[in-house]
Amino acid sequence: MEWNEFLNQQVVVDVEAMYVFVGTLTAVSDKSLTLENVDVHDLRDSKTTREVYVHDSRIHGVRANRKKTFVAREQVVSLSLLSDVID
Repeated sequence: MEWNEFLNQQVVVDVEAMYVFVGTLTAVSDKSLTLENVDVHDLRDSKTTREVYVHDSRIHGVRANRKKTFVAREQVVSLSLLSDVID
């Protein structure tokens, strides 16, 4: 998969931990993904599921709580465009 195809677009990054990241992918390296204007959401802090949270982000927009975040590539389970989330 060519993750660079998603550069400068809003993406959803699912990781092994109970977190989901929604933001703009600005860089990809061997070790990490860089996201900007990103919502780092700890699923343990909410009663909603990952799927519902991501769907709400698609419908209502990204609620950024970080300017920049680095996500370890070894933790990434999936990467998708936010626009590909089905309504």
